[in-house]
Amino acid sequence: MGETVAAVVLLAALAVLAAGAAACDASLAAGRVAIGDPLREAARLLVTQRRRTLLPDAPLRRIGVCGLPVVAVLAAAVLPMGEHAVADLPVGVVWFNGMEVGVWGALWLIGWSVNSVYPLVGGYRFLAQGLAYELPHMFALISAALGAGSLRVADVVAAQRGLWFAVWMPVAFAVYLISAVAMAFWGPMNQAVGPDVAGGVPAELSGPDRLIFQAGRYTLLTVASAAAVPLFLGGGAGPALPLWSWTLVKTVAVLALLVWAGHRLPTIRMDRFMAAAWLVLIPAVLLQILVVGIVVL
Repeated sequence: MGETVAAVVLLAALAVLAAGAAACDASLAAGRVAIGDPLREAARLLVTQRRRTLLPDAPLRRIGVCGLPVVAVLAAAVLPMGEHAVADLPVGVVWFNGMEVGVWGALWLIGWSVNSVYPLVGGYRFLAQGLAYELPHMFALISAALGAGSLRVADVVAAQRGLWFAVWMPVAFAVYLISAVAMAFWGPMNQAVGPDVAGGVPAELSGPDRLIFQAGRYTLLTVASAAAVPLFLGGGAGPALPLWSWTLVKTVAVLALLVWAGHRLPTIRMDRFMAAAWLVLIPAVLLQILVVGIVVL
């Protein structure tokens, strides 16, 4: 019963935060307060006819489109909303990292299945982006797990009672935020859906398909922001307010930062990001792991 309630609360929180991210994104894009724009766009897409291409693979397209929000929710299952998570797995950090591979699969299936050039190019670009960000991202997660001596997310939160990991693991935290933006193909890491390839992966999506895709993208960005809280920001730790309130406040703060950065930073060419990831991010986060290992041991 408790897990059912936690699941409902988690889904409701994700839906509200994702809607807030969409509204904030629309406001920044329009240069004005545009809270109602996401609702109007959702209503428009619900009544828009699906676009048809020549010889598409419809089952694979549906799996890819629906798989994006599903993977985001599954990744969030190990994140505690206050004290309890829907699935308090002993390998929760690994589960969270593993679910991200589903994002690769979802975008690739969409790009391949519609039988069109530009979505396929977008799918390849996201695979290249994944190869660049995944190792730094994995090492950042390892830093948090090593600091806690456990792969359980609840243990990572408990290990931060004295000092948040973001304070004494600043490199790992910064690398995580960069990889979170890449994981959600957001802002400077949006080449998979960039206008320079005529819309990228979702170029041939319209109607409900595009609505589900956009909802999955905002949910993924929300989940990536929420994961930073138990991994680096002490979970629900904070004065006066209950644990779930502090978890929500911290998640909103990280989400707002990522949404704002997405509108302030230019798109990065993937070859340059790959070079920076291998020559800068990976050595930096490996050095961070070394420091954590020395402190812990």
